[in-house]
Amino acid sequence: MATKKATPARASRQRAAGPRFAPYGFLVPATVLFLLFFALPIGYAVFLSLHKVKISGLGLGKNARHQVWAGLSNYSGVLGDTELLHGSLRIVGYGALVIPTMLGLALLFALMLDANRTRLRGFSRLAIFLPYAVPGVVAALLWGFLYLPTVSPFDFVLGKLGLPIPDLLSGGAMFGALANIAVWGGTGFNMIVIYTSLRAVPAEIYEAARIDGCSELQIALRIKIPTLAPALVLTFFFSMIATLQVFSEPTTLKPLTNSISTTWSPLMKVYQDAFVRGDIYSAAATCVVIAVVTLVLSFAFLKVANSRTSQGESR
Repeated sequence: MATKKATPARASRQRAAGPRFAPYGFLVPATVLFLLFFALPIGYAVFLSLHKVKISGLGLGKNARHQVWAGLSNYSGVLGDTELLHGSLRIVGYGALVIPTMLGLALLFALMLDANRTRLRGFSRLAIFLPYAVPGVVAALLWGFLYLPTVSPFDFVLGKLGLPIPDLLSGGAMFGALANIAVWGGTGFNMIVIYTSLRAVPAEIYEAARIDGCSELQIALRIKIPTLAPALVLTFFFSMIATLQVFSEPTTLKPLTNSISTTWSPLMKVYQDAFVRGDIYSAAATCVVIAVVTLVLSFAFLKVANSRTSQGESR
């Protein structure tokens, strides 16, 4: 039986189908990774947060523990947990120190590197960014041993000079010690983001301002900083999320001091519930609450930032 030949119109449609479906083929790997490593863990965490373990009999044997439906009881326990509340308040104070200081230094360094009189610009940019390449655990260990009076070279120098040696690992100074680690590690990344945004501004704008008699300070205050509004919003957004998820720095410094509890931050509370106390269901509920709070704060911040940006453009 003779095969039916394809008409020119059908052949052209078949050739056009390839480019039309090609983007979906490129999206398949990213979609699979998103479902396996993002959507599925979130769904499983929500599933665990709605269950609990029921122990029957004397609690002996594998069949004595049953996973049963708990509804919203885990969430009510999480919302009434004073340890989580205190950890959240500590994170608020920690963020109030870290975010303004880090973004202020990043903006200052970016403006200095963008100035015409700056020398060794490439080396300075690399030196400021380099601490960001150090892992958070390594950075916390490095600064932790610099804080210890018995091994710190700074304390040795202060002792030789007869000056008082501060204890940075106790009391309220602990917030400053933790904030210093975050600022040291995160300023370089934010500086690169802000500096890249500065380099995208046409040089003709600066030249016109200089012709009009503006000084470098006036150019920075009236042209550069207003132009950096989107970059500053982006860096603030990333810094806020990173602050809400702080874990490695206080966990690493905990063996060096008694001022950091096992539930110092919300994520440390999650770790204690899941892997020390063995209550993975309550830990899952805490994770969901933290995720929802982070989402709400991020959405509210972006909403406010977009509204102010639109108002500025309308003017």
